[in-house]
Amino acid sequence: MVESQSRYRGPMTPVLLSARSAALLLAEWRASAGGPAYEALSDALRVLVIDGRVPQGVRLPAERGLAAALGVSRTTVANAYARLREDGFLVSLRGSGSVVRLPRDLAGSTDPERLGGVVDGDLLDLRKAALHAAPEVPEAVDRAMRHLPAALAGIGYDTVGDPGLRAAVADRYTARGLPTDPSQVIITIGAQHAIALLARVLVRRGDAVLVESPTYPHAHEAFREAGGRLVGVPVDARQGWDAAALETAMRRTAPAVAYVMPELHNPTGATMSGAVRAVLARLADGLGTTVIADETMGELRIDGTASAPLATCSDRIVMIGSADKVFWGGLRIGWIRAQPELLQRLLLARPTGDLGTPVLDQLVARELVPRTAAVLEARRTFLREGRDEVVAALRARFPEWDVPSPAGGLTTWVGLGRPVSSALVLAARAEGVVLTSGGVFGPDGGFERFLRVPFTMPAGDRQRMVEVLGRAWDRVGAVDVGARSSLAAVV
Repeated sequence: MVESQSRYRGPMTPVLLSARSAALLLAEWRASAGGPAYEALSDALRVLVIDGRVPQGVRLPAERGLAAALGVSRTTVANAYARLREDGFLVSLRGSGSVVRLPRDLAGSTDPERLGGVVDGDLLDLRKAALHAAPEVPEAVDRAMRHLPAALAGIGYDTVGDPGLRAAVADRYTARGLPTDPSQVIITIGAQHAIALLARVLVRRGDAVLVESPTYPHAHEAFREAGGRLVGVPVDARQGWDAAALETAMRRTAPAVAYVMPELHNPTGATMSGAVRAVLARLADGLGTTVIADETMGELRIDGTASAPLATCSDRIVMIGSADKVFWGGLRIGWIRAQPELLQRLLLARPTGDLGTPVLDQLVARELVPRTAAVLEARRTFLREGRDEVVAALRARFPEWDVPSPAGGLTTWVGLGRPVSSALVLAARAEGVVLTSGGVFGPDGGFERFLRVPFTMPAGDRQRMVEVLGRAWDRVGAVDVGARSSLAAVV
């Protein structure tokens, strides 16, 4: 959301958060405020900083500009900034205005990136929805070592991918109903690398890029970094995609790229219906849009039967997959399935960002991918138990929340009923549990009424999370989050 109106030219030239971007992030700042407006505004800015949506080192808009964007007096903004300076969240730099900082007591434990970092101490870190390594991983490592001598005969720089792994990925797609040749697959350093590489090749500055809203945050960051102009299409945990809204958005903007998660969407857990898939494919063919279908969560189905890969609908659809969610996050292996012509463009562009996928990781993944079905069977049992327990506990403890039971994936997208997600996350952190607020998943802000809750942890941690959320909700859910006593106590 940060619009760079000036680039870093040194430590005294911070990137500026425009008044327009700030207003989008602060869309619901007064929704629950009962105290003075400046306190509500300062509290809203505070949670944006701690939640990572306004990074450290960013310069906030001038008081007059933000006041105009929010429709408040300049005095309100000035008093809010003054309070943030008093609490250590802003510093005034000559020639640079008000620059975001974290107070000293938070800087060491709150990481400046939205979902990254390691939390110190006795904290349960649930910011990344992920499973521990599958039991098959150590065995796969042992088997992979048998192929190491042959791999050592090469130089180790591999931008295309191990032939055996590419064949295994192609066979997996074929078994799922999408006939694939290894020549249609390249191996990447995880799915995020695949997204960034595709964005760099397919998006030119100013191009429209269709994304779901909410969506995986590092995806919309990659498209913005490539110069894309994001066009959001809503996705609902219960209703899924609105076909009419999708068609209107695509016809109005003719996007160069559409990025979607059609199977077990992150964070909502929704699965795209056949009718919507058909609309998307028809529009992509007619408008010349390249559709990127991210299946990172796609095979983690608990209930029902998975749909065939989206690329069965059109040759314009590029598939992204990953070994990380199924097998282990430490195995940094992903892949792109596309027509050979596009893969050649990707391979020509790749050396400016990296020089190849690690060979040892590929050897391990080559052993694991053919065993995907067996690994998923065990994963389903664990995920079903976690989902059912977390959903039941949340529904019992918070009857006012809307808690869907997704058909798969790793999380549930909870509707809180009030725009207090960031405040709730802060309160939970003070109680020892670290979650990610709903606002992180909004390409244009918002989603303060939602919270992504994982169910991937062991039973004891699931119980701890619900208990902590209960105490956190008692602190912020039924009180005025705009009042000074509330968030000041949380921080």
